Amino acid sequence: MLVELGAVEQRYRAVLEVLEEGVSVTEVARRYGVVRQTVHGWLRRYAEDGLGGLADRSPRPASCPHQMPAPVEARIVAMRREHPGWGPSRIRWELERAGVVPSPGRSAVYRALVRHGLVAARKRRRRREDYRRWERPRPMDLWQMDVMGRVFLAGGAEVKIVTGIDDHSRFVVCAKAVMRATARPVCQALTGALARHGIPEQILTDNGKVFTGRFGPGPGPVLFDRICRDNGIKHLLTKPYSPTTTGKVERLHKTMRAEFFRAADGQHATLAELQAALDAWVADYNTARPHQSCGGRPPAERFQLAGRNRAAAVGSPAPERAERAAPPAGTQRPAGVPQRPAGVSRWVNAHGKISLGGFTYAAGASYAGEPVEAVVTGGLVDILHAGVVIATHAQRFREDQADRAPRARITRRARDATAGLTVTRLADAAGVVSFAGTSYAAGRRWARQPAGVSIVAGSVQLSRDGKIIRVHPIRHDRARELGAFANPKGRPRRKNSAIGNVVQVPELTCRPGTRT
Repeated sequence: MLVELGAVEQRYRAVLEVLEEGVSVTEVARRYGVVRQTVHGWLRRYAEDGLGGLADRSPRPASCPHQMPAPVEARIVAMRREHPGWGPSRIRWELERAGVVPSPGRSAVYRALVRHGLVAARKRRRRREDYRRWERPRPMDLWQMDVMGRVFLAGGAEVKIVTGIDDHSRFVVCAKAVMRATARPVCQALTGALARHGIPEQILTDNGKVFTGRFGPGPGPVLFDRICRDNGIKHLLTKPYSPTTTGKVERLHKTMRAEFFRAADGQHATLAELQAALDAWVADYNTARPHQSCGGRPPAERFQLAGRNRAAAVGSPAPERAERAAPPAGTQRPAGVPQRPAGVSRWVNAHGKISLGGFTYAAGASYAGEPVEAVVTGGLVDILHAGVVIATHAQRFREDQADRAPRARITRRARDATAGLTVTRLADAAGVVSFAGTSYAAGRRWARQPAGVSIVAGSVQLSRDGKIIRVHPIRHDRARELGAFANPKGRPRRKNSAIGNVVQVPELTCRPGTRT
């Protein structure tokens, strides 16, 4: 009669065969159809916990070192409930700014929100390959403008929002609430934006009737086109039925609905109250809210790169072009903030990266070919363009540099020139002196200045005011040194020459009839 043995009983018999009968582990493993490591595991569990240690165990690990701590998860849930418009990226950025260590990743924050039912789990959409992403290289090169509807006051009246955004920096230049999106209110919003921020090179809009008369029955350009023409702005239009061309301002509409109008829609009694609340949100969006396209920096920091722009000439048929350098509101340095330490200069390569200390750091493809400054302080590498931080990275070290203290700056002192026979030569515009028919570089710093030349052992020593400025190996013909030392001040120069005025040759006269 066959009796089926349980798993615990089989393991127990295998252990007894090894411990009491002296059968080898290899033989027991072959008989029971397992590997030797499994038999050793049974022996270890039996020695630690007795017969109960041979029971089935869950494969779940006893601990998960990378699991998110409960206080951090509770903080994520509280931040989402307090700010329903914040997504995983924004919450992760706020945790990093608050100094939460260890800082969870975006996916970890997303999974925590899904576990608590604060966001719906959905499959990530793959980005369409036929979309072509583009961005202007500088601020004030292009504005995108549009009109957003389906916004309501407390009484149920619908209002429109005239929006505008800088293509490069994502800085909101216009967010005006109007009762009707007709030509005059839209153009008043445009003129207000031009007066505040200056004149862009181009403005991109769709083919709405308030923007263009391209498809309208009217005979001439609309008011929007006339304002652009009077201010020297090139007005660009999208292809019909192509909303992705103005994708940046359309994405601004989505952000506005999620972060502002979801809670504010229908809550304000008058247009003025709605405009005041919208202005406060726009100020936070421009100066405090991190933007993913700006490397986690507020748009105002990139918009500062616009520098000096032409002032708007609205309502004037012959506008006067002026320059103004006022930065956008809210971007001044707060009082008491110390200046950054001096950094090193770098050029951004074609891939938008710089090299520092043997490592590459991303500055952004839009800054390719531009000079930047890299400042290292407190373990962070700040990359600045025109004095504005465009990227921040954690400083990286090689294995042999991890525990190395920062080197102190060494001030090199010029050595005294070796005493000996010296001749003086005048450097040309490139900082090169000639000695014995051979050119020796002194450096552009010494261009058109006299330098001492002497032979020291097997080298040519160049000096200035008794200090060595450059040493070269001898490349000239040693047989010509005698002639070179015979002219300690160099060969005579023409009067009023570019190099000097040393010798004047007397004018010769010829006596009549003597031919002499």
